[in-house]
Amino acid sequence: MLHLLLALSFLVTLPASAATDPKALIDQYHRDHPGKGKYADHWQPIPIQRYWNPKDFYQPPRTVQGEVGRDQGVTPGFVRAWRDSTHARLDRIRTLPDSDVRAYKKQLLAEVEANLVRQGLLKPGKHLEQVSCIDCHGGIGKNTIRHDQDLRMPDRAVCGTCHVQQFAEAESEKEQTWPQGQWPKGHPSHAVDWKANVETAVWAAMTEREIAQGCDQCHYQQNKCDGCHTRHSFSAAEARRPEACATCHNGVDHNEYENYLLSKHGTVYQTHKHQWNFEAPL
Repeated sequence: MLHLLLALSFLVTLPASAATDPKALIDQYHRDHPGKGKYADHWQPIPIQRYWNPKDFYQPPRTVQGEVGRDQGVTPGFVRAWRDSTHARLDRIRTLPDSDVRAYKKQLLAEVEANLVRQGLLKPGKHLEQVSCIDCHGGIGKNTIRHDQDLRMPDRAVCGTCHVQQFAEAESEKEQTWPQGQWPKGHPSHAVDWKANVETAVWAAMTEREIAQGCDQCHYQQNKCDGCHTRHSFSAAEARRPEACATCHNGVDHNEYENYLLSKHGTVYQTHKHQWNFEAPL
């Protein structure tokens, strides 16, 4: 068991090389992406799939009324979540005392800024003040965009522009293999779960697309990052809780969450979680 835990720890903390090229990583992600898959001729996306796979299906709105607004009066939940997030309060991270359990985030923020400097998206010596709506939905560092042309729904590659190490780690799941070939390379994993969806004949053949897209509600992690830490707070503490995993890993088809809760590990979690600080580094 100790050897297994050490191996898992290595996988979790595996750093991306300082020489990792974000552009090369993003380009490879786009090349590997299956899009509509090998059964593309047999199905057409419905509107909700613009969210599940924005890379292929999202279209900027032609009118203000069609926009996913960030206005307090239109989408107050989005605004409140962002205001309470680390993205909105980067200076608070910089001023944390070293005794604070979240102080490790200062180094992570410095790494993000270094990534952006290398990509020419941030001037050397300049600090990010916040990550605002336009950075994710328009372009990092932009002041204005044309909503009918430039507005985007962020995908994994957008997140990976700043979070290069995390993006590289997530994409590395595609390299996993099974000792006896029980699964194809990379399967099963978040990094290829959309591919597993669109290249399943039964899914592609379903005429009631609103039912078929029920699978997409979980099989979209290959496309986006908010399945584990919900937009627009993107909380690492949330993603560390098993309840976040339960969004998908539950029920008769894949009852990992229930199995976990009924295991000794789950018992320990349920009886002691109120004493744990999920903001602490892993």
